[in-house]
Parts: sequence; C-alpha cells; structure tokens
Amino acid sequence: MEDRFGHRISYLRISITDRCNERCLYCLPGENHEWLAREGILTYEEILRILKAGTALGIRRVRVTGGEPLTRRDILEFFRKMKAEAPEVEDTGISTNGTLLGKVLAEENDLTMARCLVAAGVRTANISLDTLNAQNYAAITGRDLYDKALAGLDAALAAGFESVKLNCVLIKSRTEQELPALVDFADAKGCLLRFIELMPVSSREVLNDSNFLSTGTARKVIEGYYGPLLPRPDFKTNGPSSYFQIPGRQQLIGFIGAMTNLHFCENCNKLRLTADGKLRPCLGSHMETDLITPLRAGIDDEGLRQLILDTVDRKPKEHDFRANYEPSRRMVAIGG
Repeated sequence: MEDRFGHRISYLRISITDRCNERCLYCLPGENHEWLAREGILTYEEILRILKAGTALGIRRVRVTGGEPLTRRDILEFFRKMKAEAPEVEDTGISTNGTLLGKVLAEENDLTMARCLVAAGVRTANISLDTLNAQNYAAITGRDLYDKALAGLDAALAAGFESVKLNCVLIKSRTEQELPALVDFADAKGCLLRFIELMPVSSREVLNDSNFLSTGTARKVIEGYYGPLLPRPDFKTNGPSSYFQIPGRQQLIGFIGAMTNLHFCENCNKLRLTADGKLRPCLGSHMETDLITPLRAGIDDEGLRQLILDTVDRKPKEHDFRANYEPSRRMVAIGG
C-alpha cells in the first residue's frame, strides 16, 4: 500500500484495550476515567479479520498496544492465533509498561508472561521506563509499581525476545538529571533506549512550557556528559527514531521528536487500529475510519480491504500536532 505522498504502509499498531493498571501523566492523567464498554471493544476474532485483510494489502509488521495490553484476558491465545492465522506477519511486537511481564502463570507451567509471549510468537518488546527513581515513577505513573516494572524488564531479558527496547518520555524538570543514569542503565541491560518528546495526545495541558523537554535539549545534556554523539543514519527500526552512538561504546540511543523534528513524518509506514475499532492513518490527526460497525453488519473481505485502502488514501502528509491540535480522546483510547 502507498498513499498519495509516497508513504509505503507495512506496519499496523493494534490497541487491544483502553484499560491500564497505571495512570501516566501524559496518557491517562487522573482517576476519573470511563472505560469503553466491553461490547464496544473489538473481539480478538474481529481484530484478526482486520489484520488478515491488512496482510493481503502488505502489512508485515504488527505491534500490539493498549492501554496496557497485558491486562486483557486471553492475550496469549490471541498471539497464538495471530501466529497461526496471519503467517504473512514477519515481525510481531508488544508495547507494555512491563509491570506484568514477570507475572508467573500457573496455567502455563509456571512460566513468566514474558516467556509465554516469546513462545506465542512475539519477537520484540518495547517497555516504558521514564525514570530510575521509585518516587518519580509513582509520581509519573500514579502507581507504586517501580519494582514490578524492573522485574518485568529482567523477565523480558531472560525470556529470549529478539530485542527489548526502553522508551523514556521526556518531561521537563523530571528527566534532565536522570539522562546519564538512564543511558548507563540501558547499556548495562543491553537495551536500545529511545527518548520521546511529549505530544498533545491526551489533552492540551499535557504539553506546555513547564513540562516540555525537547529531544534537542536532551541530546545536549547527554553530550555534556559523554561528548558529541555520533549520528547513525544507517541504523533503522520500525519507527521514526533518529539514532546516535555513544562515544567510546557500541551503545546506540534514539530520539523521537514529533514536535521539533520537521522531517518526522517523511518515512511514516504505519496505521493504527484503536480498541474500539477505528482505523487511524495518523496519531496526530482526528481522521479515522469506523471498522467495527461494518464488521458487525456483515461486510465481506473485499469491502473490508477497500475500507483500509480508502483510509490509506486519506493519510495526511504530516501530523497536526504543531497546528494547535486539540485532542478528541486520550492516548489510552488510541493506542501507544
């Protein structure tokens, strides 16, 4: 699939739930949130049908997100079915806060969730970790789950994922002093670390001068500690990160700057499927296509593929985050 601007679409991010066991400041701030009704959420069978329509059109990479995807029941069975029914998918990943990866599952011969995910065909894990301070973790996430997050990371590293990446959202006055420690921690764990700018996806208040920390500023802080970073344009992953090498090390770190990188959207290759069955061609646009209604009305496979193609044809050239974007729903409802 290719849109009008030459974006070649091969990557689908699938949110399987809007529910989460944390309340991160930038995603689901506060406690008063009304979850989507169960009947308004795509079933696993409906998700697989959409995915199979997508693979017929060139989708080859999938990342399952939430909310927190590991809070949804029977997720392992979902991954097993995906592996069996959508063999065209070459790369299956999960994005998680990590707090449930170390959970021991009695029904799975006392294996950890992380090991079961690998056995079910999940190749990569992206784990959110914004701080190495337990108090800061509780302040950012609204939950005292720091120890479980670290245990989950260790479980992921022991499970045999092909890669484990750490995602750190940059927050002014919280992140700057921890940048070198985060870099050293990622190096010690053998994880690829990416620093991500805040985006106005949950509310406009998420993004203001008091909390916005740019990737450029973060890079300067890191260079003040390690020396000039070495650009690595030859290194690519599925997303829009720009990678650099730490001097004197093999370690690479990435920067994802949706707000400050004017070339951020040039190589976008993804679509997003929300938990309530909307197909979004861009995180930073209100444009979306309702798939759940036609699915439940009996649309055939050709009609479903045409809806996906129509969505790709409407994909914007770039996001609207720099144009006074007003979020219509929180990040947790769209998918991380």
